[in-house]
Amino acid sequence: MENRPTIKDLPLEERPRERLIHNGPEHLAAAELIAIILRTGSANRTAINVAEELIATYKDLRGLAKASVAEIAHCHGIGPAKAVQLKAAFELGRRVLTSNPVQQPAIRNPQDIFDLLKASFQDLDREHFKVVHLNTKNQVLKIETTAIGILSSSPVHPREVFKEAVKMSSAGVVLAHNHPSGDPTPSKDDLLLTSRLREAGEILGISVIDHVIFGDNRYISLKERGHLS
Repeated sequence: MENRPTIKDLPLEERPRERLIHNGPEHLAAAELIAIILRTGSANRTAINVAEELIATYKDLRGLAKASVAEIAHCHGIGPAKAVQLKAAFELGRRVLTSNPVQQPAIRNPQDIFDLLKASFQDLDREHFKVVHLNTKNQVLKIETTAIGILSSSPVHPREVFKEAVKMSSAGVVLAHNHPSGDPTPSKDDLLLTSRLREAGEILGISVIDHVIFGDNRYISLKERGHLS
C-alpha cells in the first residue's frame, strides 16, 4: 500500500510551520498559511496541495472567505472540522481589522467612513446596519451594529439606532449599511429609512450626518446625493 504524502516528507526548511517560525508569516504563500490551519492533507495529497486546490476552487482568498462552512466542507480533502477551522481563522482576521482602536480619527467626509468600515462590510452575505457615533469634533466614539438582515423585511427602528447615542451623548451619527449584491445604489426603502431616522434624530437633538451604502469596494453617500441636505 502506497504511503500518503505528508508535509513531513518535505525538507525541514520547506515545511510551512518551520518557515513561519524562522522567516515570519509574511513570507509564506496563502496556500502555506492555509496548510498550517488544515494540518493534514488527504489521500495522495499534502495539506499544501489541498490548500492550493481550495484557493483555485474559489478563485482567491476573498472568494474562499465568502464561502459557507457547508460549501467548504464539501471540497475534496476538507470536511466539516477543517471547514470550521478555516471559517474561524477568517473571522479572527475580520475582527482584528474591525476592532476599535483606542483613538479614532475625525470623520471629515464619506471616504473616511468608507475607509473606516470597508473591512467590516467585506464578504458579508446579508445586510448589516451600523451606527457610527461621533462627538462634537466628529471623532468616532463607538461603532455598533444595530441590525442584521434585509432592511426591508427586518426594519431598523429609531429606538435601536438612537438608544446608544442618547446614552453616550453623541453629537451626531453616521449610518452605514451594505448591499451584498455589490451595487450600492440606494433603494426606496433606504431613502425612506434615512428620512425617518433623520426626523427622529432632529427630535432628539442628534444629527444624522450621513448614510453611506457600501457595495463591492465602492460606496454611495446619501448626503452627497442630496438626501440629507
